[in-house]
Amino acid sequence: MLRFWFKAAVVLWLVPGCLATAARLYTEEDPLVILSSSSLKPTVSNSTSAWMVQFFSSWCGHCIQYSSTWKSLARDVKDWQQALSVAVLDCAQEENFDVCKEYGIKFYPTFKYFHAHSPETDRGTIYRGADREIQSVRQLMVNILQNHTKLNWPDHCPPLKPYSSVELLPLLGQRSDHYTAIIIEEPDSFVGREVILDLLQFSGLEVKRALSSDLPLLDALKVSTFPSIYLLHPNATHSQLHVQKQLRFFFSSLLRTLPGVQRQLNSGSSSSGGLLGVLSDKQSSEPWRDFDRSKVYTADLESALHYLLRVELATHSYLEGEELKIFKDFVVLVAKLYPGGGSVVKLMETLSDWLLSMPLKRIPYQAVLDLVDNKMRISGVFLGAELHWVGCQGSRPGLRGYPCSLWTLFHVLTVQHDAKPTALENTGLERDAAPVLQVMRQYIRTFFGCEQCGRHFEEAAEESMNKVTNKEQQILWLWNQHNMVNYRLAGSLSDDPLFSKAPWPSPSLCSSCHEEKNGVHVWNQDNVLLFLQQHYGASNLSPKYSMTPPQLPAPPQNLEADAAQQTSQPQDEHRDVKGGVEEMKEIEKIAEEKTEPQPVDKALRGDGRGEVLDLGVKVGREGGGGVWILGLGFNSVDMSLCVVLYVCSCLFLMLLFFFFKVRSRRWKLRYSRLHV
Repeated sequence: MLRFWFKAAVVLWLVPGCLATAARLYTEEDPLVILSSSSLKPTVSNSTSAWMVQFFSSWCGHCIQYSSTWKSLARDVKDWQQALSVAVLDCAQEENFDVCKEYGIKFYPTFKYFHAHSPETDRGTIYRGADREIQSVRQLMVNILQNHTKLNWPDHCPPLKPYSSVELLPLLGQRSDHYTAIIIEEPDSFVGREVILDLLQFSGLEVKRALSSDLPLLDALKVSTFPSIYLLHPNATHSQLHVQKQLRFFFSSLLRTLPGVQRQLNSGSSSSGGLLGVLSDKQSSEPWRDFDRSKVYTADLESALHYLLRVELATHSYLEGEELKIFKDFVVLVAKLYPGGGSVVKLMETLSDWLLSMPLKRIPYQAVLDLVDNKMRISGVFLGAELHWVGCQGSRPGLRGYPCSLWTLFHVLTVQHDAKPTALENTGLERDAAPVLQVMRQYIRTFFGCEQCGRHFEEAAEESMNKVTNKEQQILWLWNQHNMVNYRLAGSLSDDPLFSKAPWPSPSLCSSCHEEKNGVHVWNQDNVLLFLQQHYGASNLSPKYSMTPPQLPAPPQNLEADAAQQTSQPQDEHRDVKGGVEEMKEIEKIAEEKTEPQPVDKALRGDGRGEVLDLGVKVGREGGGGVWILGLGFNSVDMSLCVVLYVCSCLFLMLLFFFFKVRSRRWKLRYSRLHV
């Protein structure tokens, strides 16, 4: 009885904490600020920006339903933070009871806005509008900014007023150090002001707005449709920009892609994954590779596999248990779905056959590396040992690179799985509805170098990956998660200013993918799927900058080897894949019997790592043309003697066989008569 009451007390003690955790509508991962009783006043008082705060209660049903809309609003105006920020405060938490009472919060949710540079005595202004949809609240935020006076204007907010022809026409033909974009719109349009705020965190561009009622300006610029963009270039030229759809998202995306327009990075922001693509000093001096953004480059895919197999996997000295299973699944997946065939596919197929047929439950990484480096000298097997980023190259070392190429690789695999639905049959992976995503999830959780990135991906996978039921949903799920990561990391230290993170695909790549509903950007997912299937399809892969397999030199021959070849069957230096795999099987059987590595002279080591390669075949050329096998020092003379002894022993055994066969027949004839 005492034990029962003790368990009940423990449960009652834990339940409030569990409920509080489950009731959190907003987390630190959302693109907004979570305020509390201690941070509300310091944040909104004397602030350099305005604030829009939602006071809510975590037990309020309407607040729960509205939370997704508020998150979407915060994501939509994320780039406005220097002028106006979005925040929330939970009045259901006990620590916030007093501050909610002080600010007069009686109903939930309550929306209050605070002007920039407001005094500590300001308790905010309540928004009482019935329409709380994203477009209405966003336009309210624009009006809030425009209602500021010159004295309390937000420090980093540009002017939102319309300019006249008298102010704009003198700018035509003048040189400058930046672009000037003039958005000409109807008087009741919000597009110009919203685009100005969208580009608030970008340098190299100044956006101004003008009204369609300014006839002298329209006559000078020859503009007849609204809204329109007229661009003044730094070199004193000017022209009207063509926009496929006259929507805010298209205007903002087009201006962000202008040469020299870059996002101003926030040095204090989170840099999740910012150190993932660190390159060596050698890559920092490589020349820039021109590329087409509408293409996918096999050089990026090969560089991803090179970094994965030779760098990231090298942190694991041995592969065993769950790690070995995950690595096998990844190799099988790439071997079956990697597009185009060629040397990379042949390498992955060889590695897959070897791993699946290997009896060992624990293998050293060095054995995998030997096969990846083709120490077996298998014909047609090759993977470049250099990083050749093309579509994933960054403006400086440490940006983009490996994370970008890994995303690209899995995007390609999801599309290939849809294009070749039977490719994974009889592999054990076909039982999953989304095998590419499952393998990606397991690989990132086990091997990916950025722990925080892996945790973010695992949270996303745990939340929604089980909802993927077919190959098309698999493609869209990965695309959506990639965009979510771009949203989160935009403006962080890992954001390349030359390739700023933005919703992808851009309107220039797929205009039909973008639509607008009630003034809010939405995706046309049917068109997105068609674009992804084409963009990551095998026909859109470019071999430009890919490394070609080198021609393996013919081995030098000596007299002893010639003599051995006269008495035995000649061997090709370039063995086929099957022969290489069979030899690796024999090597692993020998390795299984070994308990301690044998001491080997330093001259017999495979490379400068200072570690003897106990498994795998060491193929190197010494002074006498010898072949070093297993690091034991056998040369061609030793091998020739072995062949001769093998032939002699076979002949001796055959003679013994025939000798005893003849004697047995004589014995049967002698004693086969019946005795009467």
